[in-house]
Amino acid sequence: MLRPGQMPARRKAAFPPSVDEGTRLLILGSLPGDVSIKQGEYYAHRGNAFWALMGDVLGEDLRGQPYAMRLKRLKAWRVGLWDVIESADREGSLDSAIRGAELRDLGAFVERLPALEAVAFNGRTAALHGRRQIGERAGLALIDLPSSSGAFASMSRDAKRAAWMIVAPYIGE
Repeated sequence: MLRPGQMPARRKAAFPPSVDEGTRLLILGSLPGDVSIKQGEYYAHRGNAFWALMGDVLGEDLRGQPYAMRLKRLKAWRVGLWDVIESADREGSLDSAIRGAELRDLGAFVERLPALEAVAFNGRTAALHGRRQIGERAGLALIDLPSSSGAFASMSRDAKRAAWMIVAPYIGE
């Protein structure tokens, strides 16, 4: 039931995957936030540290590059992006507001990535849904990362950076 002045949640949909046959590391988020959806870009909100964190892992400035080049650089490092939720009702951008989530078939998806060695979950919601869908698979590392979202402020940027370095062995050749 809506409170006075409250707007109903809108159905929001995720983007297509940014992967190719060489993807070794797949990073899965939950569902793009409103700014990302509006701009049609993964992790577009200025307060989201994703591009800075991945830039630190890769040793290059991703934030300073145009979006298309960011995706191209990730692919060059054999890193793919996608989300665990296909669509959901959500007012605003917080994962805690997600309702009626339609989940992806991640189990079948990862089987179609022949070079895949690791799946990293960007935040608790992504890990919760993604681990359930993928399950344990021989030769596939599942890694839980602290959320890159600015809304996850209980961990410092430096602490997030240190935690994200765990994916470094899965990048490049």
